[in-house]
Amino acid sequence: MAEKVIIIGSGPAAWAAAIYAARAELKPLVIEGAITEENRLAGTLPLGQLALTTEVENFPGFPAGDMESYLNSSIEESRRRLMPPHGKHGVSGPELMELMRQQAVNFGTRIVTEDIVDVAFDAHPFKLVASDGATHETLAVIVATGARANYLGLESEERFKNRGVSACAVCDGALPRFRNKPLVVVGGGDSAVEEADYLTKFASTVYMVHRRDQLRASKIMAKRAEDNPKIEILWNCVLDEVVGNDKDGVTGVRLKSTVGEPDLEQEAAGVFLAIGHTPNTAFLKGKLELNAKKYIVLTAAARTYTSVEGVFAAGDVADDYYRQAITAAGTGCMAALDAERWLATKGL
Repeated sequence: MAEKVIIIGSGPAAWAAAIYAARAELKPLVIEGAITEENRLAGTLPLGQLALTTEVENFPGFPAGDMESYLNSSIEESRRRLMPPHGKHGVSGPELMELMRQQAVNFGTRIVTEDIVDVAFDAHPFKLVASDGATHETLAVIVATGARANYLGLESEERFKNRGVSACAVCDGALPRFRNKPLVVVGGGDSAVEEADYLTKFASTVYMVHRRDQLRASKIMAKRAEDNPKIEILWNCVLDEVVGNDKDGVTGVRLKSTVGEPDLEQEAAGVFLAIGHTPNTAFLKGKLELNAKKYIVLTAAARTYTSVEGVFAAGDVADDYYRQAITAAGTGCMAALDAERWLATKGL
Protein backbone atom coordinates (compact mmCIF):
# COMPACT_ATOMS: atom_id res chain seq x y z
CA MET A 1 0.00 0.00 0.00
CA ALA A 2 1.33 3.42 -0.92
CA GLU A 3 2.34 5.92 1.76
CA LYS A 4 0.37 9.15 1.89
CA VAL A 5 3.51 11.28 2.01
CA ILE A 6 7.23 10.58 2.03
CA ILE A 7 9.65 13.29 3.10
CA ILE A 8 13.18 13.04 1.71
CA GLY A 9 15.76 14.75 3.92
CA SER A 10 16.52 15.32 7.60
CA GLY A 11 17.25 18.99 8.26
CA PRO A 12 14.92 21.61 9.75
CA ALA A 13 12.70 21.66 6.63
CA ALA A 14 12.23 17.88 6.70
CA TRP A 15 11.46 17.63 10.42
CA ALA A 16 9.09 20.61 10.37
CA ALA A 17 7.28 19.00 7.44
CA ALA A 18 7.13 15.71 9.34
CA ILE A 19 5.71 17.34 12.47
CA TYR A 20 2.93 19.06 10.54
CA ALA A 21 2.21 16.04 8.33
CA ALA A 22 2.06 13.71 11.34
CA ARG A 23 -0.31 16.02 13.23
CA ALA A 24 -2.52 16.02 10.11
CA GLU A 25 -2.73 12.21 10.32
CA LEU A 26 -0.80 11.73 7.07
CA LYS A 27 1.47 9.16 8.79
CA PRO A 28 4.64 10.49 7.12
CA LEU A 29 7.67 8.39 6.34
CA VAL A 30 10.99 10.28 6.45
CA ILE A 31 13.90 8.95 4.41
CA GLU A 32 16.60 10.72 6.42
CA GLY A 33 19.74 9.62 4.54
CA ALA A 34 22.33 6.91 5.08
CA ILE A 35 25.18 6.96 7.59
CA THR A 36 28.12 6.32 5.27
CA GLU A 37 31.67 7.60 4.90
CA GLU A 38 30.74 8.99 1.48
CA ASN A 39 27.97 11.08 3.04
CA ARG A 40 30.24 12.19 5.86
CA LEU A 41 32.84 13.49 3.42
CA ALA A 42 30.15 15.18 1.33
CA GLY A 43 28.53 16.79 4.36
CA THR A 44 25.22 15.01 3.74
CA LEU A 45 24.81 12.83 6.81
CA PRO A 46 21.38 12.68 8.51
CA LEU A 47 20.28 15.82 10.41
CA GLY A 48 21.61 18.17 7.74
CA GLN A 49 24.03 21.08 7.91
CA LEU A 50 23.02 22.08 11.45
CA ALA A 51 24.47 18.81 12.71
CA LEU A 52 27.87 20.16 11.61
CA THR A 53 27.58 23.38 13.62
CA THR A 54 28.08 24.25 17.28
CA GLU A 55 26.18 27.15 18.89
CA VAL A 56 22.83 28.19 17.40
CA GLU A 57 21.98 31.66 18.69
CA ASN A 58 19.39 32.77 16.12
CA PHE A 59 16.71 30.07 16.18
CA PRO A 60 13.70 31.52 18.05
CA GLY A 61 12.85 29.95 21.38
CA PHE A 62 16.34 28.90 22.44
CA PRO A 63 17.99 31.69 24.47
CA ALA A 64 21.31 31.09 26.20
CA GLY A 65 21.08 28.79 29.20
CA ASP A 66 21.73 25.32 30.55
CA MET A 67 19.38 22.88 28.76
CA GLU A 68 20.93 19.62 29.93
CA SER A 69 18.00 18.43 32.05
CA TYR A 70 15.56 19.25 29.27
CA LEU A 71 17.64 17.42 26.66
CA ASN A 72 17.95 14.38 28.92
CA SER A 73 14.20 14.24 29.49
CA SER A 74 13.03 15.00 25.94
CA ILE A 75 15.32 12.99 23.63
CA GLU A 76 15.23 9.21 23.45
CA GLU A 77 17.98 7.84 25.68
CA SER A 78 19.66 5.73 22.98
CA ARG A 79 20.15 8.81 20.79
CA ARG A 80 21.00 11.13 23.70
CA ARG A 81 23.99 8.93 24.54
CA LEU A 82 25.41 9.48 21.05
CA MET A 83 25.22 13.29 21.18
CA PRO A 84 28.12 15.60 22.06
CA PRO A 85 28.16 16.92 25.64
CA HIS A 86 25.87 19.89 26.22
CA GLY A 87 27.73 23.21 26.30
CA LYS A 88 25.34 24.86 28.80
CA HIS A 89 25.06 28.00 26.64
CA GLY A 90 21.77 27.39 24.82
CA VAL A 91 21.16 24.96 21.98
CA SER A 92 23.72 23.52 19.59
CA GLY A 93 23.07 22.47 16.00
CA PRO A 94 23.03 18.72 16.71
CA GLU A 95 20.78 19.28 19.75
CA LEU A 96 18.29 21.36 17.79
CA MET A 97 18.07 18.72 15.07
CA GLU A 98 17.66 15.89 17.59
CA LEU A 99 14.86 17.85 19.30
CA MET A 100 13.06 18.37 15.97
CA ARG A 101 13.55 14.72 15.04
CA GLN A 102 12.21 13.57 18.42
CA GLN A 103 9.20 15.86 18.13
CA ALA A 104 8.36 14.33 14.75
CA VAL A 105 8.76 10.81 16.16
CA ASN A 106 6.51 11.67 19.12
CA PHE A 107 3.69 12.42 16.68
CA GLY A 108 4.13 9.10 14.86
CA THR A 109 6.66 9.83 12.11
CA ARG A 110 8.46 6.74 10.86
CA ILE A 111 12.08 6.96 9.72
CA VAL A 112 14.23 5.03 7.26
CA THR A 113 17.99 5.67 7.47
CA GLU A 114 18.85 5.24 3.78
CA ASP A 115 19.48 7.49 0.78
CA ILE A 116 17.04 7.86 -2.09
CA VAL A 117 19.01 7.01 -5.22
CA ASP A 118 16.30 7.21 -7.89
CA VAL A 119 12.76 8.52 -8.33
CA ALA A 120 9.90 7.83 -10.72
CA PHE A 121 7.48 10.74 -10.97
CA ASP A 122 5.93 9.83 -14.32
CA ALA A 123 3.19 7.63 -12.81
CA HIS A 124 1.07 7.73 -9.68
CA PRO A 125 1.68 6.55 -6.98
CA PHE A 126 5.26 7.83 -7.20
CA LYS A 127 8.11 5.38 -6.68
CA LEU A 128 11.29 6.08 -4.74
CA VAL A 129 14.25 3.69 -4.79
CA ALA A 130 16.39 3.61 -1.64
CA SER A 131 20.07 2.74 -1.28
CA ASP A 132 19.18 -0.62 0.29
CA GLY A 133 17.28 -1.57 -2.89
CA ALA A 134 13.82 -1.09 -1.40
CA THR A 135 11.16 0.68 -3.48
CA HIS A 136 8.74 2.96 -1.65
CA GLU A 137 5.42 4.02 -3.19
CA THR A 138 3.79 7.26 -2.13
CA LEU A 139 0.93 9.55 -3.09
CA ALA A 140 2.88 12.74 -2.33
CA VAL A 141 6.54 13.64 -1.91
CA ILE A 142 8.26 16.46 -0.05
CA VAL A 143 11.87 16.96 -1.14
CA ALA A 144 13.86 18.60 1.67
CA THR A 145 17.39 17.40 1.02
CA GLY A 146 19.05 20.79 1.54
CA ALA A 147 22.25 22.15 0.10
CA ARG A 148 25.83 21.83 1.22
CA ALA A 149 28.35 24.65 1.43
CA ASN A 150 31.29 24.45 -0.92
CA TYR A 151 34.70 24.16 0.71
CA LEU A 152 38.19 24.19 -0.78
CA GLY A 153 39.05 20.70 0.44
CA LEU A 154 42.09 21.67 2.53
CA GLU A 155 43.04 19.34 5.37
CA SER A 156 43.48 22.34 7.70
CA GLU A 157 40.08 23.66 6.67
CA GLU A 158 38.46 20.38 7.73
CA ARG A 159 40.40 20.37 11.01
CA PHE A 160 39.06 23.75 12.10
CA LYS A 161 35.44 23.51 10.93
CA ASN A 162 33.24 24.90 13.73
CA ARG A 163 36.38 26.10 15.51
CA GLY A 164 36.81 29.22 13.43
CA VAL A 165 36.06 27.93 9.91
CA SER A 166 32.50 28.56 8.74
CA ALA A 167 30.49 28.89 5.56
CA CYS A 168 27.75 31.11 7.01
CA ALA A 169 28.44 34.58 8.39
CA VAL A 170 24.80 35.16 9.37
CA CYS A 171 24.80 31.87 11.29
CA ASP A 172 28.11 32.28 13.10
CA GLY A 173 29.44 35.82 12.75
CA ALA A 174 28.08 37.10 16.07
CA LEU A 175 29.72 34.35 18.12
CA PRO A 176 32.05 35.62 20.89
CA ARG A 177 35.12 34.03 19.28
CA PHE A 178 34.84 36.43 16.33
CA ARG A 179 34.03 39.71 18.08
CA ASN A 180 36.58 42.52 17.64
CA LYS A 181 38.97 40.12 15.91
CA PRO A 182 40.32 40.11 12.34
CA LEU A 183 38.37 37.75 10.08
CA VAL A 184 38.93 36.36 6.57
CA VAL A 185 36.33 35.90 3.85
CA VAL A 186 37.31 33.74 0.87
CA GLY A 187 35.52 34.59 -2.38
CA GLY A 188 34.88 37.43 -4.79
CA GLY A 189 31.22 37.30 -5.77
CA ASP A 190 28.15 39.10 -4.45
CA SER A 191 27.73 36.53 -1.67
CA ALA A 192 31.30 37.07 -0.51
CA VAL A 193 30.75 40.83 -0.35
CA GLU A 194 27.51 40.33 1.58
CA GLU A 195 29.30 38.03 4.04
CA ALA A 196 32.18 40.48 4.47
CA ASP A 197 29.85 43.44 4.90
CA TYR A 198 27.82 41.56 7.51
CA LEU A 199 30.95 40.54 9.43
CA THR A 200 32.11 44.15 9.75
CA LYS A 201 29.41 44.51 12.43
CA PHE A 202 31.52 42.27 14.67
CA ALA A 203 35.10 42.08 13.36
CA SER A 204 37.94 44.54 13.83
CA THR A 205 38.89 44.06 10.17
CA VAL A 206 37.56 41.77 7.44
CA TYR A 207 40.09 40.57 4.88
CA MET A 208 38.59 39.44 1.58
CA VAL A 209 40.80 36.90 -0.18
CA HIS A 210 40.33 36.83 -3.95
CA ARG A 211 42.36 35.03 -6.58
CA ARG A 212 42.07 37.79 -9.19
CA ASP A 213 42.75 41.53 -9.35
CA GLN A 214 39.08 42.50 -9.41
CA LEU A 215 35.97 41.12 -7.77
CA ARG A 216 33.44 39.00 -9.65
CA ALA A 217 30.68 40.77 -7.75
CA SER A 218 28.36 43.23 -9.44
CA LYS A 219 29.74 46.76 -9.68
CA ILE A 220 27.54 48.14 -6.93
CA MET A 221 28.52 45.31 -4.58
CA ALA A 222 32.21 45.58 -5.46
CA LYS A 223 32.11 49.31 -4.70
CA ARG A 224 30.46 48.58 -1.36
CA ALA A 225 33.38 46.35 -0.40
CA GLU A 226 36.03 48.76 -1.68
CA ASP A 227 34.46 51.74 0.12
CA ASN A 228 34.00 49.98 3.48
CA PRO A 229 36.83 51.10 5.80
CA LYS A 230 36.65 47.80 7.72
CA ILE A 231 37.12 45.64 4.61
CA GLU A 232 40.59 45.10 3.13
CA ILE A 233 40.80 43.14 -0.11
CA LEU A 234 43.83 40.89 -0.57
CA TRP A 235 44.13 40.58 -4.34
CA ASN A 236 45.71 37.79 -6.40
CA CYS A 237 45.95 35.19 -3.66
CA VAL A 238 44.29 31.98 -2.52
CA LEU A 239 43.89 30.28 0.82
CA ASP A 240 46.69 27.76 1.18
CA GLU A 241 46.36 26.79 4.83
CA VAL A 242 44.25 27.58 7.89
CA VAL A 243 46.54 28.09 10.88
CA GLY A 244 45.51 27.42 14.47
CA ASN A 245 45.80 25.22 17.52
CA ASP A 246 43.65 22.95 19.66
CA LYS A 247 43.16 25.55 22.40
CA ASP A 248 42.23 28.64 20.37
CA GLY A 249 40.98 27.19 17.09
CA VAL A 250 41.79 29.40 14.11
CA THR A 251 44.55 31.96 14.67
CA GLY A 252 45.42 32.89 11.10
CA VAL A 253 45.79 31.91 7.46
CA ARG A 254 48.58 31.31 5.02
CA LEU A 255 47.88 32.74 1.56
CA LYS A 256 49.55 31.78 -1.72
CA SER A 257 50.01 34.33 -4.49
CA THR A 258 48.51 33.65 -7.93
CA VAL A 259 50.99 36.03 -9.58
CA GLY A 260 54.31 34.82 -8.18
CA GLU A 261 54.54 37.10 -5.15
CA PRO A 262 55.78 35.80 -1.77
CA ASP A 263 53.33 33.89 0.44
CA LEU A 264 51.45 35.97 2.99
CA GLU A 265 50.52 35.11 6.57
CA GLN A 266 47.58 36.95 8.08
CA GLU A 267 46.35 36.85 11.67
CA ALA A 268 42.66 35.96 11.90
CA ALA A 269 40.23 34.44 14.39
CA GLY A 270 37.92 33.09 11.72
CA VAL A 271 37.75 32.03 8.10
CA PHE A 272 34.44 32.27 6.22
CA LEU A 273 34.11 30.43 2.90
CA ALA A 274 31.84 32.24 0.46
CA ILE A 275 32.37 30.19 -2.67
CA GLY A 276 28.84 28.96 -3.16
CA HIS A 277 26.57 26.07 -2.23
CA THR A 278 25.61 22.85 -4.00
CA PRO A 279 21.98 21.73 -3.65
CA ASN A 280 21.48 18.02 -3.02
CA THR A 281 19.46 17.31 -6.16
CA ALA A 282 21.63 14.83 -8.09
CA PHE A 283 19.39 11.91 -7.07
CA LEU A 284 16.47 13.51 -8.93
CA LYS A 285 18.25 12.82 -12.24
CA GLY A 286 16.46 15.61 -14.08
CA LYS A 287 12.96 14.47 -13.12
CA LEU A 288 12.09 17.81 -11.52
CA GLU A 289 12.73 21.21 -13.07
CA LEU A 290 15.93 22.75 -11.69
CA ASN A 291 17.37 26.22 -12.21
CA ALA A 292 20.83 26.98 -13.57
CA LYS A 293 22.35 26.43 -10.12
CA LYS A 294 20.58 23.03 -9.79
CA TYR A 295 18.10 24.22 -7.15
CA ILE A 296 14.52 22.97 -7.44
CA VAL A 297 12.25 25.47 -9.18
CA LEU A 298 9.09 26.36 -7.27
CA THR A 299 6.33 26.92 -9.80
CA ALA A 300 3.88 29.11 -7.84
CA ALA A 301 4.44 32.16 -5.67
CA ALA A 302 4.16 31.54 -1.92
CA ARG A 303 3.69 27.81 -2.51
CA THR A 304 6.02 24.81 -2.41
CA TYR A 305 4.78 23.32 -5.69
CA THR A 306 7.35 21.88 -8.11
CA SER A 307 7.13 21.01 -11.81
CA VAL A 308 5.46 17.69 -10.93
CA GLU A 309 2.00 17.82 -9.38
CA GLY A 310 2.05 16.13 -5.98
CA VAL A 311 5.77 16.72 -5.43
CA PHE A 312 6.68 19.59 -3.12
CA ALA A 313 10.02 21.10 -2.10
CA ALA A 314 11.12 22.79 1.12
CA GLY A 315 14.25 24.31 2.61
CA ASP A 316 17.63 25.02 1.07
CA VAL A 317 17.13 22.56 -1.80
CA ALA A 318 14.84 25.21 -3.30
CA ASP A 319 16.31 28.33 -1.65
CA ASP A 320 19.59 29.84 -2.83
CA TYR A 321 18.95 33.17 -1.10
CA TYR A 322 18.06 32.93 2.62
CA ARG A 323 19.54 29.55 3.61
CA GLN A 324 18.65 29.81 7.31
CA ALA A 325 17.32 27.14 9.65
CA ILE A 326 14.25 29.21 10.50
CA THR A 327 13.32 29.84 6.86
CA ALA A 328 13.86 26.17 6.04
CA ALA A 329 11.60 25.11 8.91
CA GLY A 330 8.96 27.57 7.75
CA THR A 331 8.89 26.15 4.24
CA GLY A 332 8.77 22.65 5.71
CA CYS A 333 5.52 23.62 7.41
CA MET A 334 4.26 25.10 4.13
CA ALA A 335 5.11 21.94 2.19
CA ALA A 336 3.24 19.73 4.66
CA LEU A 337 0.17 21.96 4.45
CA ASP A 338 0.40 22.06 0.64
CA ALA A 339 0.68 18.27 0.50
CA GLU A 340 -2.25 17.79 2.91
CA ARG A 341 -4.50 20.11 0.90
CA TRP A 342 -3.44 18.62 -2.43
CA LEU A 343 -4.23 15.11 -1.20
CA ALA A 344 -7.61 16.30 0.06
CA THR A 345 -8.55 17.90 -3.27
CA LYS A 346 -7.68 14.62 -5.01
CA GLY A 347 -9.68 12.59 -2.52
CA LEU A 348 -6.56 10.63 -1.54
